[in-house]
Amino acid sequence: MASCRRDAGQGPNGGDLIGPNPTDRAKNGTKKSVLVERNGGPLAIVIAAANKNDISLLAATLDAVVVDRPRPTAAAPHHLCLDLGYANKTGRTVAAAREYQVHFSRTRAERTAEHPWQPPRRWVVERTLAWLSKCRALLIRWDKHAANYLALLTLACALLWYRRYHRLNASTPVLR
Repeated sequence: MASCRRDAGQGPNGGDLIGPNPTDRAKNGTKKSVLVERNGGPLAIVIAAANKNDISLLAATLDAVVVDRPRPTAAAPHHLCLDLGYANKTGRTVAAAREYQVHFSRTRAERTAEHPWQPPRRWVVERTLAWLSKCRALLIRWDKHAANYLALLTLACALLWYRRYHRLNASTPVLR
């Protein structure tokens, strides 16, 4: 799943990779584009100015995956769930070039007609972005250089994976 979010806060010093936020009275901000696995573990993160279009970050986000993926086969294809904002020729072309089978989110009417009890899959990405926002250094971008801010985001993603690994292994009994 891929998603983008615009930061509400921007440090007073400015910096690179910032731009006027189209949803927040043109205040300067940064956009985070995150690719997560099924359970919300972050696989890739990319930052850009807040006024950059989400579809233009899709290729960079898919190329920024930090783990080697196995080659997709007909029996085990790689799935990519995207918002309807990516449901155009550019989004399909970028995903197909990287051998993903694309699924787009349904509209609210389609969701309630098919499965009224299932929430949209976007909450997995939003939850991961909320976990990243729990890190106080990332809540407001105080870093002037985009490379420093991206390094802090990457460190926070590694911390999320460490916590998930520790939590999953602590629940399994140790056999002696």
